[in-house]
Amino acid sequence: MRLSNLHFPGGEGAKDLQIDDGKITAILSSSQGNGLPSRLSFEDALVFPGLINSHDHLDFNLFPSLGNKIYKNYTAWGQDIHTHNKEEIAAVLKIPRQLRTLWGLYKNLLNGFTTVVNHGEKLETDGNIITVFQDYHCLHSVGFEKSWRWKLNRPGRSERPFVLHVGEGIDAAAGLEIDRLIRWNLFKRPLIGVHGVAMSEKQAAAFRALVWCPASNYFLLGQTASIDRLKSKVPVLFGTDSTLTASWNSWDQIRMARDENKVTDEELLDTLTRAPATIWGLTGCGELTTGSRADLVIARPVKGLKGMDAFYALNPEDFLLILHKGNVRMFDESLLGPLSAGGLPVKTFYRTPIGNSIKYMEGDLPGLMQEILRYYPELIFPLLQE
Repeated sequence: MRLSNLHFPGGEGAKDLQIDDGKITAILSSSQGNGLPSRLSFEDALVFPGLINSHDHLDFNLFPSLGNKIYKNYTAWGQDIHTHNKEEIAAVLKIPRQLRTLWGLYKNLLNGFTTVVNHGEKLETDGNIITVFQDYHCLHSVGFEKSWRWKLNRPGRSERPFVLHVGEGIDAAAGLEIDRLIRWNLFKRPLIGVHGVAMSEKQAAAFRALVWCPASNYFLLGQTASIDRLKSKVPVLFGTDSTLTASWNSWDQIRMARDENKVTDEELLDTLTRAPATIWGLTGCGELTTGSRADLVIARPVKGLKGMDAFYALNPEDFLLILHKGNVRMFDESLLGPLSAGGLPVKTFYRTPIGNSIKYMEGDLPGLMQEILRYYPELIFPLLQE
């Protein structure tokens, strides 16, 4: 497959990408590619690596955002919603986990994530439309994980990192919780913290990485981590969290992070690509280079915008093509003819409206939505509200 006339965010000149056997085998300037067979040619479209979402709870993405005030910490939030939002929680939990998980995968795919790190109980996700990373030791948090000290220090543990919510609060208790975790990490296990709103620079140095989820932090706590201070002490990764505490449109969350001015445009893109690929050990992901895995997104930029401004203005409806391991997972209706002529079995893709555009998704997403409605007839899918 040859993809022509593409622009990298912040890059100069149009590029052609050659895709073979699930990998990028060549990157040429579009002028070099003149006269060569081209399967798909675009009109000044953006291309970027399939994004990596370093924190989501895949089976929690059919929940509405639940919260009744700004909280001091995550334990206060948990107690409050389980007291005042019992009916909403019970209604979603009636939906079988397998269906909720599959919806979570589609939420990520539709937002341009080709890899997601699921936090929580390990989920069965055979036949993934995207990569699900769960190869780590999962602890929820110091506050909610029973026997966390034993689990952290149990003999015979591998060198896989321990991932847990830390410093998810704005009170003194949230900061002291991080100290407690560090103090009890007797064997210096590798730690990856999530949220870190209360994290200090000294504490950050004890972690392998910090996952930043600004939208979730603002929803619960009214503020987010001091990434501008922490980024020199610990690698920063980006996470969306689930729709329990953040919006369905992950690009609104990414723009929120950009508006914080705590990182440069290049640093923010790195939290979604190269940095998580390195931390999670995802070989060949997070970059568009010869030999890397063909996880990529092609998008139609907003008219009049260029460079990084064009990239950060994107929304799911702007995506023209998403490849995962070189396989087409989603395409815009404008590509139906060319892809069909090129031999793609388009009958295995299902027509799905997103905003003012029509996309074709691998797998029966409309059927999944109908199956979910059998268990929760009142559910309104955010996908159809854009």
